[in-house]
Amino acid sequence: MNNARIVVLAIAIGAGGIAAYLASGSSEKPAPAQPVAQLQTVDILIAKSDIALGQSVKPDDIQWQSWPSATAGGSLISRASRADAIKEITGSIARSPFIAGEPIREQKLVKADGSGFMAAILPAGFRAVSTEISPETGAGGFILPNDRVDVLLTKKDKNPDGKGADVAVSEIILSNIRVLAIDQAPKEKEGSSALVGRTVTLELKPDQTEMLARSRQSGTLSLALRSIADIKTVEKPEEPAERRGENLNVVRYGVASQQTVQK
Repeated sequence: MNNARIVVLAIAIGAGGIAAYLASGSSEKPAPAQPVAQLQTVDILIAKSDIALGQSVKPDDIQWQSWPSATAGGSLISRASRADAIKEITGSIARSPFIAGEPIREQKLVKADGSGFMAAILPAGFRAVSTEISPETGAGGFILPNDRVDVLLTKKDKNPDGKGADVAVSEIILSNIRVLAIDQAPKEKEGSSALVGRTVTLELKPDQTEMLARSRQSGTLSLALRSIADIKTVEKPEEPAERRGENLNVVRYGVASQQTVQK
């Protein structure tokens, strides 16, 4: 055998050895993946579909849904603690709307027990009081249910010097009052940013109902729409008009208001 053949044979043997080594290394199995920790869940009661304000809850409106245990607080209704919750909640009235997929909270529900819708959604200690409004007022249509308003009283007094026209005296008698309904609409109509009606229903405390009733007999009431940024603002109660003397807010025939409430 000549030298050339010996060299070729040696190269072939070396290449075969390298290939065998690489093949043996590639056949090694990959390291097993680390097991993924299982998320602990619990079944809670959710809204299967949208539930509107004042709507009576039906069995088809709610269902059980798996929920992460870490976020299932005490305000949520779990199947483990209340297996018959669907039956118990059926017939309740929604005091606040639910959207599909939202957990059901009993704080937003109330049992009617034969009472009407408004009595069911009215918070404890408050009264629903209605008064007339003027549909001709332009800005009045933009006051919607659940908005907050100030109630102004305007009355005409004799001119102090006995000459000239009477003067209009305006004062805020109720501040930051929630509107429950316009006419018989307790919520905003879909696709509408205005709601014009002839009657507004306000959420008042007992002493405020008396003040409103007296004021209706002594002058003209107006509703001023509050900004959403001012809802939590609490104003200092004002002195009665007769005690404020010269500080009384008096304007002649030009009281600014956003929704006129007529006697």
